[in-house]
Amino acid sequence: MTYQTHIARIDTLIRDHAGTWDGISAESVARMRLQNRFATGLDIARYTAKIMRADMAAYDADPARYTQSLGCWHGFIGQQKMIAIKKHFGSTQGRYLYLSGWMIAALRSEFGPLPDQSMHEKTSVPALIAELYTFLRQADARELGMLFREVDAARAAGNSIEEQRLLNAIENHQTHVVPIIADIDAGFGNAEATYLLARKMIEAGACALQIENQVSDEKQCGHQDGKVTVPHEDFLAKVRACRYAFLELGVEDGIIVTRTDSLGAGLTKQIAVSKTPGDIGDQYNGFLDCEEIDPATARNGDVILNRDGKLLRPKRLPSNLFQFRAGTGEDRCVLDCITSLQNGADLLWIETEKPHIEQIAGMVDRIRAVVPNAKLVYNNSPSFNWTLNFRQQVYDAWVDAGQDVSAYDRARLMSAEYDETPLGAQADERIRTFQSDSAKRAGIFHHLITLPTYHTAALSTDNLAKAYFGDAGMLGYVKGVQRKEIREGIACVRHQNMSGSDIGDDHKDYFAGEAALKAGGAHNTMNQFAA
Repeated sequence: MTYQTHIARIDTLIRDHAGTWDGISAESVARMRLQNRFATGLDIARYTAKIMRADMAAYDADPARYTQSLGCWHGFIGQQKMIAIKKHFGSTQGRYLYLSGWMIAALRSEFGPLPDQSMHEKTSVPALIAELYTFLRQADARELGMLFREVDAARAAGNSIEEQRLLNAIENHQTHVVPIIADIDAGFGNAEATYLLARKMIEAGACALQIENQVSDEKQCGHQDGKVTVPHEDFLAKVRACRYAFLELGVEDGIIVTRTDSLGAGLTKQIAVSKTPGDIGDQYNGFLDCEEIDPATARNGDVILNRDGKLLRPKRLPSNLFQFRAGTGEDRCVLDCITSLQNGADLLWIETEKPHIEQIAGMVDRIRAVVPNAKLVYNNSPSFNWTLNFRQQVYDAWVDAGQDVSAYDRARLMSAEYDETPLGAQADERIRTFQSDSAKRAGIFHHLITLPTYHTAALSTDNLAKAYFGDAGMLGYVKGVQRKEIREGIACVRHQNMSGSDIGDDHKDYFAGEAALKAGGAHNTMNQFAA
């Protein structure tokens, strides 16, 4: 509904109340409605799911149209990210938010900082989704509010051309609300627990849920050791639970991202149920590290598998876990991905130990031989040492090509002395084009960095503390923060405006007119930043 249509309908509604609503301004109500476009989280989930579906179709047609996101641990961080994107690029198209379970565990748990092992309160996940969207909706309200004020100023000046330009900008306003890919870890329990949490996440606004095939009560960060996977049927029950939650709530375009940790997981807690040779349970068990035994040598408590007429004893660890054969991780990854896509998943996530395009592409080629439109979400993880990895890749490529590498020590390639060398420059160029190259070669539809704002917060705070508490004193803040905000046009330099002070003044004006006591008067120090 357009701005003018809102005004006309509300004006009719006011007149229908025989003068008792004459203190209400139809235009003010229309403004408040536009500033609050999404009434519920489900409205957001349905809207953003359609965006993601359209983006996925666009990527299928052209892999140059991949999408991106950054992980955000607070609503303000997500808001500032989207404000920055609109400022620098003019559009939020293809840019999402990522909600990281790691960052919730480390930063948002009432227990305090925790490792990424699903020990944080599961309610903190939907709470952060709701918080992110509260801040994104507030960004809409702030931006539209400034446009409304400019409309009023143009009218007061009698500038009808400027007024019309501003009204067109209002009609074509692009929301800051974008899709969130939200981490549900391994489901925080059984399939019913997964369903209940999925519902809460969707109700908060999540259109895409990312779930992994680890054991819930043994869940580990994807880039740490000790990961334990579950049989496919156990995992698929949770995938179905997520789909039921989407469909129950009317989010029919909802997206499920299935993550496999099999590349780095060498353990399983369960032996899969198998009914016929070659079924999915039998395939899972076929990766187990087993030894053939004679029934006469079976030990008390042994678990015995019968395969092709042979009796096999899976190797069981003192932890009561079973181990897979070494070197089977990639095959297990491929089977996980194919099975997930054949049972309702929309996108895949393969957690790798390094950012290597051909390693990822090798698995995707095998998956696409069965499911041609398979697409990945890929973690451009801060757990990778990107500089070292890519310098090693360039070094090894040069060795294979017979190029002279005598000026470089492979064991010391992280050294700053290599920063301005040809090898360092080529590695940096590979890092720069990694996303576009892997989108084209390795089927990566969505690139994200899980923990970037965790690291940026630490780095910027370190820089400020070093300057402010050192010899620079107040100049450490002014030169390192405020002056840069002013020069670079960072909106929150006017922090009162960013926090909603002007929106509150507008509401006071609607409610009380000339009697309103406003905060944004001539003596507001925020006016020092007006220019």
